Amino acid sequence: MNKDIINKLGEELNIKDSQIEATLKLLEEGATIPFIARYRKEVTGNLDETTIKAISDEYNYELNLLDKKEKTINLIDEKGLLTEDVRKAILECKKLVEVDEIYKPFKEGKKTKASKAIELGLEPLAKIMMSFPTNGDIDTLVSKYDMPKEEAIENAEYIISEWISNNTFYKGSTQKYIFNTGEIVTKKKKDAEDEKHVYEMYYDFKDHIKSIKNYRVLAINRGEKEKILSVKLSYDNDAIYSYLRSKIIKNEASFVTPYVEDAIKDSLKRLMLPSIERLIRSELTSESEKKAIETFSTNLENVLMTSPIKGSRVLGFDPAFRTGCKLAVLDENGNVLDIAVIYPNEPKKDIEGSKKIVLDLINKYNIDIVAIGNGTASHESQEFIIDTIKGTKVKYTVVSEAGASVYSASKEAIKEFPDLTVEKRSAISIGRRLQDPLSELVKIDPKSIGVGEYQHDVNQKDLGEALDFTVMKVVNEVGVNVNTASPNILNYISGMTKSIINKIVKYKEKHIFKNRDELKKAGLTDKAYEQAIGFLRITDGDNVLDKTRIHPESYEAVNKLLKSLNLKLEDLGKNEFTSALKSVNIKNLSKEIEIDEYTLKDIVDELISPAKDIREDINTPVLRTDILKLEDLKPGMHLVGTVRNVTSFGAFIDIGMHDDGFVHISKMSNEFVKNPNDVVNAGDIVDCYVLEVLKDKEKVALTLIKS
Repeated sequence: MNKDIINKLGEELNIKDSQIEATLKLLEEGATIPFIARYRKEVTGNLDETTIKAISDEYNYELNLLDKKEKTINLIDEKGLLTEDVRKAILECKKLVEVDEIYKPFKEGKKTKASKAIELGLEPLAKIMMSFPTNGDIDTLVSKYDMPKEEAIENAEYIISEWISNNTFYKGSTQKYIFNTGEIVTKKKKDAEDEKHVYEMYYDFKDHIKSIKNYRVLAINRGEKEKILSVKLSYDNDAIYSYLRSKIIKNEASFVTPYVEDAIKDSLKRLMLPSIERLIRSELTSESEKKAIETFSTNLENVLMTSPIKGSRVLGFDPAFRTGCKLAVLDENGNVLDIAVIYPNEPKKDIEGSKKIVLDLINKYNIDIVAIGNGTASHESQEFIIDTIKGTKVKYTVVSEAGASVYSASKEAIKEFPDLTVEKRSAISIGRRLQDPLSELVKIDPKSIGVGEYQHDVNQKDLGEALDFTVMKVVNEVGVNVNTASPNILNYISGMTKSIINKIVKYKEKHIFKNRDELKKAGLTDKAYEQAIGFLRITDGDNVLDKTRIHPESYEAVNKLLKSLNLKLEDLGKNEFTSALKSVNIKNLSKEIEIDEYTLKDIVDELISPAKDIREDINTPVLRTDILKLEDLKPGMHLVGTVRNVTSFGAFIDIGMHDDGFVHISKMSNEFVKNPNDVVNAGDIVDCYVLEVLKDKEKVALTLIKS
């Protein structure tokens, strides 16, 4: 392990070096992030998944940076172009992109103007010029070189220019000055076509580099890529030149001073400023993408953690016009009981016939909730359902159908329902998303869930990895019933591989798992068993502990705990049992029975609430019996809504209308809000108030601030 990197990470993450070393050791041994976070708290000092991932990512980044520096130095050296200044500049780089910038002039064996000048033997002249001599004159100084005076001076200036450009102090201070005082300026390109005026606000736009919002950076980048916008950085060149001149010119009276001044100007125009501009644009983009990915990941986590509607029979409703609305009746476990198609909307508008079919299904299968997709014809379908369920016990809710069509056309969906059309499979997916959002949403690419911003403008590899990590984190946090878990959700369980999942699926075709140990028979290796078993539940098995998050390696610790408290496992769930555990002093008991505090606390918590779904009471869907219309709304009206998506500039809230209402970041709190996710998360049920009704645009502006 690299001690320097570990020390640097410790300072950045504000954790002990020993915690980083312990975490890296576990990762090297093949332990997964969820396993380390849950079952090795005593080793890491209770680091969570996000911190463990940061340690892994940052440590590997720093190792890659060291490797790139070494390779870049060797590449330049092999070309015979390496100077001590270039070596020093590379070694002082803090980011991969900075190394790339230094290497750019040396690509493909190209010689720089400075390297050509050095080959001509003019480095001694450049060094003398930088000593700012006062005795003699320029003609005498260059007379020893076998070339015209102007050529000798020009080449010496090229060498000085490169020295200045490679000086990390000069470059760093200039970059900092531009970042803190400069502006990013955009204009619409001449003859560029922007038919829908997507980039209208950027036709003549400027903003401070240091404070520009990340979503604006991504929008500007897209407009530039589509050749609609021209983008430049604006800053005070004269101030930068004056600053560098004050640092570099050591003697105003020297006869070489005018030539060094020319070298400073050349260095700025040809080398330093173009490189700095690229670095700043790259940094802006990198940070903006990072924030966009973080927002997407946070939204995704909250959507996946939405509380499942258990014990209810659901009618999945996929709205449509011409092709008809597809219905899927699901029992309490998501099994399909019936499929139907109705035509309540244009062009057929068979309202009475459609009502009869829906009511027959409600009565025949004792349906509790109608889950309506939020796509095309959703509003019209809501109005139809409201009218249909009047006088019944049935309620309805609107479910995001983002990605439902993607899954419905997938191989997995075809394998499960080979005889159904895509739309009918979609109705099933919509209903199941209400019953168990996590189990259904893991079937699709996280990018398709539709809770991000500018997701197509960020690095797709980074986005994919971040979202996959988020899904993995949630799936392992919640855990799965191995007897009912689909291959899709097992794929995210710690330690699982495709071959192991296939063996489990094959085993389940003939057997039901009665205990966790039987998973070894199904094909789990010792390592996979260690990593996965704590996240796999057996709800109705031989051992009551198998339905908890307690790892089998701690079953003996459970016995020690119960023995010390004079409790019996068969009394699990009884009031006396639970009360005794709630009164435990973890610190004292930990020493007494020799179990570390972290493990003991987790065991006690699980025994107090065995098999509790941690999603309970989190983001419970709003069930409705009526629909709001634009004309019903008035400023100040109190509403209850579901947060559908959170962006950098606000949040979209489902208030039971055709389109979501929008609350701007400035209307989220009386206090300054830097990040909307500090106030709300996707899936949250919130109290909100009508701020303004925009009838011409059929939109509603909301506020979270009670007047």
